[in-house]
Amino acid sequence: MTRPLLALLLAAPLVGAAIPEPVANEKLAFWDQQRKGTNGGGGSDADAWFRAASEVGIEYVRLSPANWKGEGRDFLLGSADRFEGIPAADLRRLVDVLDIAEGHGVKVVVTMFSLPGARNRQHNGYEFDYRLWNDDHYQEQAAAFWQELAGHLRAHPAVVGYNPLNEPHPAREHGFEGGGEGFAAWLRDNEGGPADLNRFNDRVVRAIRSVDAETPIMLDGWFHASPEGLSHLELVDDPAVLYSFHFYDPWSFTTFRVNKGRYAFPERMPGEDSEGTVAWTPDDFGRRLRPVAEWARRLEVPASRIVAAEFGCDRRVPGAREYLAQLVAQLNGQGWHWAFYSFRAPDWDGLDYELGTEKLGWKYWQEREKGADHESLIDRRDNPLWEVLRREFVGGSQ
Repeated sequence: MTRPLLALLLAAPLVGAAIPEPVANEKLAFWDQQRKGTNGGGGSDADAWFRAASEVGIEYVRLSPANWKGEGRDFLLGSADRFEGIPAADLRRLVDVLDIAEGHGVKVVVTMFSLPGARNRQHNGYEFDYRLWNDDHYQEQAAAFWQELAGHLRAHPAVVGYNPLNEPHPAREHGFEGGGEGFAAWLRDNEGGPADLNRFNDRVVRAIRSVDAETPIMLDGWFHASPEGLSHLELVDDPAVLYSFHFYDPWSFTTFRVNKGRYAFPERMPGEDSEGTVAWTPDDFGRRLRPVAEWARRLEVPASRIVAAEFGCDRRVPGAREYLAQLVAQLNGQGWHWAFYSFRAPDWDGLDYELGTEKLGWKYWQEREKGADHESLIDRRDNPLWEVLRREFVGGSQ
């Protein structure tokens, strides 16, 4: 008798024997009720960072190690130019941080901002890297990376999700930043090729599932994970997949350096043309989120499988508090999971809501230039802006 046949017979249930009940997927069950989280990288002191997140009541963190120093140029990848295996020291550091998160009772979605052939723009001279979407060789490396990483993390109790690639944008190189006329034809022409995000998603999911059958996988939509981009995403044949989008609409209002005092919520918002302004109502949020809601309804995707994985508004723009309050109400009304951007990220102080609405001032920047640590220079405090988010978490209003 051959060994494969013997193994098959030994694995088969005996006639009349009780067939064991299927094991429940506890990691997927985490997402069966609405979850509210944040984005971040753990900070320079991961223990203090996760302790603070736990004290707020934050349930999960979409954790990106993109800015962590690794053995090579790109953390976990070694090099996005040629993946040859996860550096051991990088993996140990990630697992150490995951252990800290679990110790504080905060769950984690591991998120990659770079993959082989797709180096994060901030680490690529602010140039977009499109190699992943033009060369199957890089897609093979990306699948191999996720297969290896999932093999290492599948049993970690803190990990409740993998987010394979933040804000994919294969169509941007071809002039499609947010859909529009001609995109449907372009999508048909590129179906089945390297630029087909649906094909890429299926490939990565299969690679992960070859070593990890249970951990949920969170897939971003087209056009940098915009609501419109999610409406073009195809479902993956897997019961433990979540679908995510990001929301910073309208960009010219929520972004301080672009706003420049021109817009205020809700009475003076960007109009359809570049000069005019209009007043916003909750219906405007509904209109901008409609592509997600309609896509979910059409494909029968339950609310428990949809995630607003990033949203935010620069704390210094007029009306930021009211904007966040109405947006959160809309997301809660849909029952979607969400994660605000961001919690105590020193590189994004404009989205650190614990600082209130005031600018940090020239003395802050003067001291930073001298090498002072961000946390040593700021004053975190309760304020009306932070309260909008804090009250959403269990324990956050205490």
